[in-house]
Amino acid sequence: MSAPRLLMVNAFIGTASYRALYASLGYTVIHEYAERRAIGLVKKNPPDVIVADFFHQPDFRDRLSNLESLLATAQRSPATRILVFHEPAHQNVLDAVRKRLRIDAALPLPVDESQLVATLKAWLPGAP
Repeated sequence: MSAPRLLMVNAFIGTASYRALYASLGYTVIHEYAERRAIGLVKKNPPDVIVADFFHQPDFRDRLSNLESLLATAQRSPATRILVFHEPAHQNVLDAVRKRLRIDAALPLPVDESQLVATLKAWLPGAP
């Protein structure tokens, strides 16, 4: 059985330091900074888990966040679990996005690493 694949999408917040943690849990880590390239990866070969930074910018013309296109693409793969990191100040916007698009877990910054580990362990194949 091959290791589960985790796609890290880091565009704004800079949570790249968790790469070693993901690998230590048994995930094969794919790192992408650009959302468009991440969308292409999800379309071609959906990962088991997507971990991404959620960012709200009021001047977005047609969306509330940086992730809506990626989230919409990931909806086509119901087995893919989605975890986002967010600034607590963006909680209301995140809640609005979650009404339309599936997000399996959201952790506020700064991330509680024990919560992060527990979430990702629960998503490993064969986890109770």
